[in-house]
Amino acid sequence: MTTIVDALVYDLRFPTSLSMDGSDAMNKDGDYSAAYVVLRTDDAALSGYGFTFTIGRGNDLAVEAARQRALPLIGRDVAEIVGDLGGIYRELSSDSQLRWLGPEKGVVHLGMAAVMNAVWDLAARRAGKPVWRLLAEMTPEQLVDAADLRYLSDALTREEALEILREMEPTRAQRIADLEQQGGYPCYTTSAGWLGYSDDKLRRLLQEAVDSGYRHVKLKVGADLEEDKRRLRIAREVIGWDAKLMIDANQVWDVPQAIDWVRELAEFQPHWIEEPTSPDDILGHAAVRRAVAPIGVATGEHGMNRVLFKQMFQAEAIDFCQLDSARLAGINEILAVYLMAKKFDVPVCPHAGGVGLCELVQHLSIFDYVAVSGTLEDRVTEFVDHLHEHFVDPCIVVDGKYVLPTQPGYSAEVYDTTIAEYSYPNGTYWAGASLSASDVEGAVSAR
Repeated sequence: MTTIVDALVYDLRFPTSLSMDGSDAMNKDGDYSAAYVVLRTDDAALSGYGFTFTIGRGNDLAVEAARQRALPLIGRDVAEIVGDLGGIYRELSSDSQLRWLGPEKGVVHLGMAAVMNAVWDLAARRAGKPVWRLLAEMTPEQLVDAADLRYLSDALTREEALEILREMEPTRAQRIADLEQQGGYPCYTTSAGWLGYSDDKLRRLLQEAVDSGYRHVKLKVGADLEEDKRRLRIAREVIGWDAKLMIDANQVWDVPQAIDWVRELAEFQPHWIEEPTSPDDILGHAAVRRAVAPIGVATGEHGMNRVLFKQMFQAEAIDFCQLDSARLAGINEILAVYLMAKKFDVPVCPHAGGVGLCELVQHLSIFDYVAVSGTLEDRVTEFVDHLHEHFVDPCIVVDGKYVLPTQPGYSAEVYDTTIAEYSYPNGTYWAGASLSASDVEGAVSAR
């Protein structure tokens, strides 16, 4: 019997604020960070790795939440846990004292995501398969048993979920072959579009994106209307008018302001406006969607749980669903959102970027195409070219497509050297840097 003997949680932080990577109208000086979980077993060759994503201060709160969520796993039989992935999810999520701190939102939900991501990684490693293939080979009944369908029966019943999966099951293998033949799953890049970049850097990165085969690029907007127009004009000069251009306001507008601002930018033919207002404002998103059509409305990276997505779908509030692999409580909850999106005919284009999110979402998008949606129409997954060098099995993008992962697991393991260097506050980078974390904040603010 293989047993989980420890749950280690690390506070990893990367000084991305120094280069303005990740800068947008809401988040101007983030240091990409992860509450990183390692589920150690008494088999030296088997561990599970997972994380949730933050942008700096407060990551220690997510670390503690993950540690609390993981404690009940210590001493448990690995076979028992991975043999009932829905059961262990329901057990951990039913902790009433931790649940009270959410429920199913905020830091405790981020902690749940980190732990369940590690559990799914452990299951896939034990099976010797990448997570996308583990999911693609599960029966409809196994997938629905794992999915968190609580509070969703007015939008999606168990029987409807099974029907969706059974319809796609006979042709799964063909779609896997199609992805392999086509070179992978399509993605777009945000790497060129951070708000803090100079015009020269913007032009250079946009040209690099075009040269690398991207047909979809995204720029941050929302701080200054005239600046947005100028930057979008540069983008169209570089990428042309055949490529898709998406814009992202990162929640900075009220609803009327969002409508007015997007109409001002309509001349640049944006494919979608992302996070135009508060991520919790379902009716606000619906109002924006009606007002700015045919420009699409996209949101979801701050979608706190499956119930919010249910209401977004029911209210016809979004054109694109951007679920996040480290904000929802792991694959169990993500499965429910994918199934609802299929029923409501809303394309899922997951949020990525950050640190490690691209590694996770490639698995999710491939699974969606193979087993749920069955189509690539209007589907493109985010890619940001930051920090992949810290991962043992990093995502690979060629010609604007995620190459199908082949290694067992969820591609979530980081190098031990990364832990030693970027653990906060005692890793070698943070302990030895000439600028402390507070100095970094002051330097960025002074620019």
